[in-house]
Amino acid sequence: MNDMSFDKLTPREIVAELDKYIIGQKKAKRAVAVALRNRIRRLKLPPEVREDIAPKNILMIGPTGVGKTEIARRLAKLAGAPFIKVEATKYTEVGYVGRDVESMIRDLMAAGVQMVKLEMQEQVKAEAERRAEEILLDLLLPGSNKTAKETPNPFGNLFGSAFKPASATGFLGSDTENPAASAQTGSAGTESSANTGTENQSREKFRIMLREGKLEDRTVEILVQQTPQVPAMEILGGPGMEDLESSISGIMGIFGGSKKKKVVTVKRAREILIAEEAEKLIDRDRVTEEARRRVEETGIVFIDEIDKIAAKGGQTSGPDVSREGVQRDILPIVEGSTVNTKWGPVDTSHILFIGAGAFNVSKPSDLIPELQGRFPLRVELESLGKDDFLRILTEPKNALIKQYTDLLAVEGVTIEFTPGAIERLATLAAEVNSRLENIGARRLHTIMEALLEEVSFEAPDIAPARVPITEAYVDEKLKDLVVDQDLGRYIL
Repeated sequence: MNDMSFDKLTPREIVAELDKYIIGQKKAKRAVAVALRNRIRRLKLPPEVREDIAPKNILMIGPTGVGKTEIARRLAKLAGAPFIKVEATKYTEVGYVGRDVESMIRDLMAAGVQMVKLEMQEQVKAEAERRAEEILLDLLLPGSNKTAKETPNPFGNLFGSAFKPASATGFLGSDTENPAASAQTGSAGTESSANTGTENQSREKFRIMLREGKLEDRTVEILVQQTPQVPAMEILGGPGMEDLESSISGIMGIFGGSKKKKVVTVKRAREILIAEEAEKLIDRDRVTEEARRRVEETGIVFIDEIDKIAAKGGQTSGPDVSREGVQRDILPIVEGSTVNTKWGPVDTSHILFIGAGAFNVSKPSDLIPELQGRFPLRVELESLGKDDFLRILTEPKNALIKQYTDLLAVEGVTIEFTPGAIERLATLAAEVNSRLENIGARRLHTIMEALLEEVSFEAPDIAPARVPITEAYVDEKLKDLVVDQDLGRYIL
């Protein structure tokens, strides 16, 4: 999430944030920036007006590797919104039904629940760490923190915690009514207080050592909660499987799973205990409620390869029948419907859908008219050339040159690219894309791997070392790529 507040982001600021990771594609960035800003505006309207404003779904048209998916992913991260990417073609795998199309909303809801849960766990992290520390001290010093709650009352579940069995109170009344018992208790009081004081001192010494990291390698035995495994229903496919899976999960959840003893280091035990205590501290109902609200109001579904389910040239026979079936299954979800999930019903009316495809064989007009109407904003993304590759290699926060430099620096190998080498790489990428299939910026990944294959392999043996990457070095390592006309043997 960006440092700026989500509801204060202007379209210009949204584009500026996207520019940090994606080169070019101004039209697409402006379109998604306006779509995101409209969502912010809608949330500030009165409820009666807000309900009537539907999101303007976007259809991105452009070749592979030009930034369609990255734009959608960065947009969702910027907005702190639940995001899911699906491939439209997977719904055609087994007939036109394939895996239930509604699963995209269930996956989105799962992403929303995980996002909210992590946020709430972060809020209670300090308390979870405090509790985990106390449990660790109990494990390291057994008996140092005996309290009444550690002596279980087997009758509490039946008669309430206030009930005390006869063994605790006596058949004739409480211990205070028995003079002999009271006298015996009084004589042992001083000795008990002294023991308690010594135990507390030891506990505090161990607490200091624990915080200073002096006990990290010591082993302790802990009980770990095992989550009951729910059998996967995905293989069966079809509607209703989610409800069946949810029912089985609920039945198994009643038994709470079993606990397993595990011997681990103090360091690992702390991590496990913090996670368990944080899970106990958060309100699951509140997590579900907040996740559903975010999914319904700000959720983003990115449907890739949507052109692959379009019937080419209006054909309606053969395998294209299944493609049209998938379109008709997707239509009600995009239009707005209620999808049942294990966390409750989710309304899709205000979820933002972003479709994307190359449309090099089919055209957007080959989609069924109803689905076309649900993607009113259409943006064409431009193919990438040498200048774009040059910028992609150096400018973004996650630029490829920076990635490979950091990776090899871990091994103690410093690689330094000269401006001439970077320009040569950009030229080669553009050239290969023009001769072979145009796969956009993905071509840079394969060229970089071919260039640095030997250095990456030898890095542990030659470290520490400094390897200058010059234009001559690029030509030498990629000479086969330059000379051989059958470039496919070397690069994809």
